[in-house]
Amino acid sequence: MSVWSDWKRKRATKRVKPGDGRPLRRYRWWQPFTRALFHLQLSEPGGEAHTWSVDVRLWGDSDGEVRAKLYRDQRQVAISKLPAAFPVPGGTVEVVASPYGLRRCHFVPETGSERQLVPDPASAEGRRAHLEQNRPGLGRALGIVSVAVLVVALVLGLPQLVEQITAIPPIAERVGTFQSPIALPGWLNISLVVAAILASTERALRLRYHWLLDGGLFEGDG
Repeated sequence: MSVWSDWKRKRATKRVKPGDGRPLRRYRWWQPFTRALFHLQLSEPGGEAHTWSVDVRLWGDSDGEVRAKLYRDQRQVAISKLPAAFPVPGGTVEVVASPYGLRRCHFVPETGSERQLVPDPASAEGRRAHLEQNRPGLGRALGIVSVAVLVVALVLGLPQLVEQITAIPPIAERVGTFQSPIALPGWLNISLVVAAILASTERALRLRYHWLLDGGLFEGDG
């Protein structure tokens, strides 16, 4: 069952606009961290199979807005701001972004279990999936390391963040100040931020997301 509630899906569906029929551009080697491309094979009631593709420019289109574009057999049929919910034969394709990529690109059928779309082999997500398939031990190890890094970053960074927040005068007057038992040097805090970003990026390549671990706790932390 989808993690989305019905009202969220209906709201996202209303954002869908018709596509302009332009062809799907081939994935280029320089686009791994700026573009996500996923595919889905679906058979329509008559038995004819079609390829549906979701293309997302992660840094936004020319106007800075991040949109998902839906293609049917290489031709654009719909476009939507994120989060998106595209009606397709037999269900809905849901697309949700995270601060580091995509957290969701799934086909939710009218009956049965949802499934993730298949990443394009040339994409960063596709290369990560290839690693998982061909070297599962290494793939699992990377996943474990990513979670461990984020847990360490959370444990070490949260007390410092609370100290900074309670140092704001209006908040200090109401709740008092908090003195963090952890005081890391600036270079180590920066290293922690970089490591957390890399870990969350690795998880985004597998469409993994947790609001606490990947929610951008350290974004903007100086």
